[in-house]
Amino acid sequence: MIEVTKDNFDQEVRNSSGLVLVDWWGPKCEHCLELMPHVEEMAERYGDRMKFCKVNTSGNRRLAIGEKVLGLPAMVFYRDGQRVAELSGQDLMPEDIEAKIKELIGQG
Repeated sequence: MIEVTKDNFDQEVRNSSGLVLVDWWGPKCEHCLELMPHVEEMAERYGDRMKFCKVNTSGNRRLAIGEKVLGLPAMVFYRDGQRVAELSGQDLMPEDIEAKIKELIGQG
């Protein structure tokens, strides 16, 4: 997974062609930390068909607000730089993320 900050967000996400998943997380968000190994595993499994990035919101608050990420955890999907889907909330499960990945890859 690519670690993304305000400095490289445009390059890695907005200017990317194809599908990109951005995992917005924070060090104090326990559910974020629980999901991360599952998302990293999905990056291994689907990384040949899409890009996986993660943003630590504690150092990138303005970027998160600018992208309208107001709650954690949040998985935001972009296609060709445009936001196409978002999954968020404390009830988010790894199966939900994988189902959305499969759905979006199927469109590609």
